[in-house]
Amino acid sequence: MGKIFDWIDSRLGVKEPHKKFLQRPVPQNINYSYCLGGMAFTYFLILVFTGLLLSLYYIPSEKEAFKSIVMINENVRLGWLVRSLHKWSAHLFIIFIILHTIRVFVSRAYRPPRELNWMTGVFGLVIAMASGFTGYLLPWDQKAYWATEVGTAMFGTVPFIGEHLLYMVRGGAYVDGMTLIRFYSLHVLYLPFSMAIILWAHFHMVKRQGIAKGL
Repeated sequence: MGKIFDWIDSRLGVKEPHKKFLQRPVPQNINYSYCLGGMAFTYFLILVFTGLLLSLYYIPSEKEAFKSIVMINENVRLGWLVRSLHKWSAHLFIIFIILHTIRVFVSRAYRPPRELNWMTGVFGLVIAMASGFTGYLLPWDQKAYWATEVGTAMFGTVPFIGEHLLYMVRGGAYVDGMTLIRFYSLHVLYLPFSMAIILWAHFHMVKRQGIAKGL
């Protein structure tokens, strides 16, 4: 990769004007565990790319959603591959965020002045889990339906406001086409946009504060 970057730099001159951004001091005791956050970000980029491709064929309709998934898998060229990449990248995205969180906790990198960075990371994990939950319904098969039925029912158990939360999440009293549209909107618009803001804030603070030295 270094040779490729040097070849690009010899033609475009990237290094010199961006030296402050590209060349930064790092602690000597870091190891590969410090790459877990970068791996999570890589999977996020894969999710965005594959999600954009899937959105070209997916139909968020109560009658057409499952049919569009079957069409993607069987009729669209390499559709099964794109969908598999999206599915497994989602799993790995959450796994690497959790591993990154554990590494930060163990190395005590959450201590001041990095407590706000820790908070943005926690919010990112919550958004990632919400993205996985909303995306699980989109195939609109029996497993997705009943998993969402059980998952959303938990909101109804919240004291005093449970019923209102349940209606807000489902878009009604039951899991139906309105729930599908609501989850699709959250999955492809609101949650990715929120994640992008969180990631920008997270990386901006890392850039300003540098990499924590750990224990």
